[in-house]
Amino acid sequence: MNLPLILFGLTAAFLLGALYHAIRGGNGLRFLLNLLLSAAGFALGQAAGWWFGFVLYAVGDLDIALGAIGSILILVVGEWLSRIKPREKSGV
Repeated sequence: MNLPLILFGLTAAFLLGALYHAIRGGNGLRFLLNLLLSAAGFALGQAAGWWFGFVLYAVGDLDIALGAIGSILILVVGEWLSRIKPREKSGV
């Protein structure tokens, strides 16, 4: 994979993260979290596609559809996990 494909993948992942943030809202730290989760999910989607040999919508060596699916899945799970509040009282 060459540098233009990596930059294109990061751009697509960051756009998905920014769109998710625009829909769900939040502060600046949540925006950074969304960008990082989106990039990680995009990379995991790409890796899963390469590992299983599955291609949905390829642009060169980059599969945009699998990357977007991975990005959205990780964004949803990451937001769900980040909104869990710890118990205030210990059971011990």
